[in-house]
Amino acid sequence: MLKRVVQLSLILTGGTIGYLYLPEAFTAFGWEIEPWLQQILGAVAGAFILFLLTFWLVSPIVKFLKWTEDALVRAPVGELLFGSLGLIFGLFVAYLINTMLIDIEIKIISQLLPIFITLLLGYYGFQIGYKRKDEFLNLLTIARKENTSESRKKEEAASTEKNEQVPRKKILDTSVIIDGRIADICESNFLEGTLVIPHFVLEELQHIADSSDGLKRNRGRRGLDILNRLQRDVPVNVEMYEGDFEEIQEVDSKLVKLAKVIDGIVVTNDFNLNKVCEFQGVQVLNINDLANAVKPVVLPGEEMKVHVIKDGKEQNQGVAYLDDGTMIVVEEGKSFIGDTIDVIVTSVLQTSAGRMIFAKPKSLEKAL
Repeated sequence: MLKRVVQLSLILTGGTIGYLYLPEAFTAFGWEIEPWLQQILGAVAGAFILFLLTFWLVSPIVKFLKWTEDALVRAPVGELLFGSLGLIFGLFVAYLINTMLIDIEIKIISQLLPIFITLLLGYYGFQIGYKRKDEFLNLLTIARKENTSESRKKEEAASTEKNEQVPRKKILDTSVIIDGRIADICESNFLEGTLVIPHFVLEELQHIADSSDGLKRNRGRRGLDILNRLQRDVPVNVEMYEGDFEEIQEVDSKLVKLAKVIDGIVVTNDFNLNKVCEFQGVQVLNINDLANAVKPVVLPGEEMKVHVIKDGKEQNQGVAYLDDGTMIVVEEGKSFIGDTIDVIVTSVLQTSAGRMIFAKPKSLEKAL
């Protein structure tokens, strides 16, 4: 059926073009024919030529139309809506321009140029509406906030005084989902508000889970298990963000863009993403910062018992670890590898990447 419709459309198009332009060709060749007959012959000739071309053009056109139909069916409703609004706006601008071209006596300008202008502006209107949906939604949200009535503002002020503000949405990245501690944090009610799982993050998790590398595959499957746990067992609202930023390739850059669009907070344990968010003015919650904050405080001069397991990077250094994974660098501790010794803390270094404790053996302190 679609093939027949395309064939008929091409034949009608050929007839219309022949009706409009072939009479001039007849006149140019010096054929003295009645004008009405020239138009009929032009329409027939144009339709016949396009009919012959249908044997080569119909199949590609039908494939393209089916591909377009499948793409539109799979596209989210919001993107289609804003794409359609952009298309309507583009066609309206094209109509305003074309009204100024109709009175021009040159047929190429008055008849052909409007077609190209309509197609071009309609295409650009649809693309802008389709790809910039998130920005338009954000503008509508801002406008709605600015148009809030005075009574609503008073209610919000009262809510602020009572600490009843709605928490900002938390956007999870791939690393924090795979890490898994986010589920425990939410389960303990230390993180409030809605958790947002972007669709492009879910795609990255699925890609990792399908990896041929066993370690990556296990990490990806762990991340998917954590997502199921967040949706099923954790008392927190979880929602999917179906949109995407096709012009941006990197997932981290998409997260930063999404945080700006929805005024959300990025939750991660990626040190580099943490720095990028800070640089671009996006609020970020680093799970490692939280873990460091709740670790027992260790002050210089305190004593502790550690088990030295390996040598350090510098000469004569030994390395030990606390139960929570904190690294302890023991100066002059290389000779104690394999032993459990008492040490005295000399300094503590704490960053977003983790905490490091420097110490020296208590026995050496007594010897001095």
